[in-house]
Amino acid sequence: MTEPWTSTLVGEAVYRSRVRGCLLGGALGDALGYPIEFSSLERIRSAHGERGVTGLLFAGDSRVALVSDDTQMTLFTVEALIQAHQRERLKGIGGGWALLVRWAYERWLETQRHPGPEQAAPPQSGAPEGGLITQAWLYARRAPGNACVSGIAQGAPPLGEYAPDPGLALDGTPGQVNPDSKGCGTVMRSAPFGLLNSADGAFAMAARAAQITHGHPTGYYAAGALAAIVAHLVAGDSLEGAVLRTLRLLARHPGHEETSAALTKALDLAQEGSPTAEKIESLGAGWVAEEALAIGVYCALVAPSVPDALLLSVNHSGDSDSTGSVCGNLLGARHGDHGLPHAWLERVEGRAQIAALADDLAAEGVRR
Repeated sequence: MTEPWTSTLVGEAVYRSRVRGCLLGGALGDALGYPIEFSSLERIRSAHGERGVTGLLFAGDSRVALVSDDTQMTLFTVEALIQAHQRERLKGIGGGWALLVRWAYERWLETQRHPGPEQAAPPQSGAPEGGLITQAWLYARRAPGNACVSGIAQGAPPLGEYAPDPGLALDGTPGQVNPDSKGCGTVMRSAPFGLLNSADGAFAMAARAAQITHGHPTGYYAAGALAAIVAHLVAGDSLEGAVLRTLRLLARHPGHEETSAALTKALDLAQEGSPTAEKIESLGAGWVAEEALAIGVYCALVAPSVPDALLLSVNHSGDSDSTGSVCGNLLGARHGDHGLPHAWLERVEGRAQIAALADDLAAEGVRR
């Protein structure tokens, strides 16, 4: 593992709140956007009025707002990071975190292949047992990304339980897996790397983990950028300051241009004020990594309140759950869980389990 971010910068209570806020906020944005993920803005307005969606949409009569693969993969990322820190703390064994992340994504893929935990394949030799793969609510297939599924399914060369981290390149060259893919499946799962690490460490880890499924440099740099922004926010920076610092970090890496341009455009557009769905769509649709990141940043910057930002981030033509998830990650990391709209939050699928996992992650962040 890289040098960890510690709660001493802002105090333990604030740190715990921001970790919880980041993960719960991401799930909330995901739940707001998932029902309209494949709908055009015209269709959204036709179905829900000129303002579009103004709150959570529930599954049938359940009064539960469903989350998508975005939240699922984020939670499996969290589980892997907890395991890596526990192994280092309890056994004194560092390194190998990337293998734990890969194993976590393989467990997630099992949830997409089977109806429930009873049918899931046993873990590989040396891989952790139990945990999220035993939770039935995660065995829902919610339009998982093609590159995520195919990238994980390709597998990797056999590695020992405590193998060193792979030397994946951060030099702007395509990765070996899905080298042409820069889908937003890299970004929507990467916020957790910013909750335990410095911005530099979070960037490197998220970018390398993104290459498990997506090989295009923009795909993995955008993932790294989100993690770095989250790390700055958790440490107490403003969102604008966090983005500007991340742009300077990006500039050190060949092939950063698409990601940097998208973030710069989001900053410039936010300076204009007066947010609209049409302005969002000038940033793209969010299907690719840099667009999803830019839309999430823009909405979190420009809207006057947390609920307004979340609603803005999903009411557009495109990948509404991913842009909502990114926006929610940023808002929660900035304001903590107390800054999120609790009337909405209490209706989000898996809320209690997400909060418990967030608390476990935060506990690792303060046990240094």
